[in-house]
Amino acid sequence: MYATAPTPTRTPAPPTVHERAVITWGAIFPLVTLSQWALSPLIGPWPPVLRALAITLVVVPIAVYVVVPRLSAAYLRLARRR
Repeated sequence: MYATAPTPTRTPAPPTVHERAVITWGAIFPLVTLSQWALSPLIGPWPPVLRALAITLVVVPIAVYVVVPRLSAAYLRLARRR
């Protein structure tokens, strides 16, 4: 029997810098907003620099390890459909 050639899978191009910026913003904005709302009773009276430090200590790991990878995967699924 003849072996069939594998069907080529279409690999989408990686996101452009503009698409990555939108993905990152889509992760960061809601996380910062929710963190400010949730942490304001605890850190409201703190100086602005310490509030920013506390919020970024919460937001950045969640964005980098959870939200951005999921948004990137969703983008790739959408890009494959094009």
